[in-house]
Amino acid sequence: MLAEALFYLFTVIIGIQALYYLFVFSKFTFLNTTDTETKNIPVSVIICAKNEAENLKQYLPLIIQQDYPSFEIVLVDDNSSDDSLEIMESFTEKHKNIKIVKVKPIDKFWGNKKYPLTLGIKAASNNFLLFTDADCQPISKQWIKSMASNFTSSKSLVLGYGGISGKKNSLLNKLIRYETLLTAVQYFSFATFGMPYMGVGRNLAYRKDLFFEASGFMNHMHIKSGDDDLFVNQVATAHNTTICFNKESFTYSEGKNSFKNWVYQKRRHTITSKYYKPKHKLLLGFFYLSQLIFWILAIVLIVLQVKLVWVLALIFLRLLIQQIILIKGAIKLNENSLVFWMVFLDFFLVFSQLIIFTLNLISKPKHWK
Repeated sequence: MLAEALFYLFTVIIGIQALYYLFVFSKFTFLNTTDTETKNIPVSVIICAKNEAENLKQYLPLIIQQDYPSFEIVLVDDNSSDDSLEIMESFTEKHKNIKIVKVKPIDKFWGNKKYPLTLGIKAASNNFLLFTDADCQPISKQWIKSMASNFTSSKSLVLGYGGISGKKNSLLNKLIRYETLLTAVQYFSFATFGMPYMGVGRNLAYRKDLFFEASGFMNHMHIKSGDDDLFVNQVATAHNTTICFNKESFTYSEGKNSFKNWVYQKRRHTITSKYYKPKHKLLLGFFYLSQLIFWILAIVLIVLQVKLVWVLALIFLRLLIQQIILIKGAIKLNENSLVFWMVFLDFFLVFSQLIIFTLNLISKPKHWK
């Protein structure tokens, strides 16, 4: 009797997963790229850095070399203890379109990236703001142009893709890239569906006046993470938000080099999701829960050999639907090399997320760097 009930629950879970992949995530993966008009609007690129001296040396020249007629770079030094400030100053001596914002430590905002970012936004000369991190590199010299061209009279928020650089013979790197891909497919799809809920600070653009109309980060300043996703969740609507997935618009950063560091990073990111709007929490939570239940029931039903032929057929059907959608997404987002590994990575990621959720119930990460 119990085995029968588990089988029927399994079929319901398969149906739920199919609905997400076929009717939500396909919205992005089957979306055609459309050409946007080059606008050449003045843009302020804002980079907040804390102890990023080596990354600034390596990646800042790639921002400076952007093929765009009118942009400034606002470098925010968040009280670095290394040579970050000196590196910034060395670049300002050679490039007039760079300005530095020096942040003095304040106990109330210790470990909170939103405070230095706010100061950088206030210092920006232009209304159109483009954000990335100090450890990110744009994939091309057309990054600013590609992102900025998506601003219109009605679209004041542009969600971009921030990928993870590949490493040979690294299973962890594949897992991080797969998680990044899956997250991007989700937030691009929901935005295309008319329900934008998050973006990533590695590649995000919005108008300065949108920031101040929303009182900046004040509604969630007490939460040390979420300068990107919580802000987007707060202000994004179907009318003011668009997505940019032109391959020239991508940025890439190095993934974490140990499972422990990655788990800590994801714990910090995950705690912000409980502050999302209720409809987003419900839809995302239902998806992740159905993923976990799918894998648990698949294992249990195979071990117990309950309706084995049907179970295997349903597993194949679910994986087929998932792979078709995600392979299309991987091609769009330049992650073709993950295709062979996707089933294994999906299984491993689901249980990694369970570990992260459990750890966050015990304690919370304390700061952004």
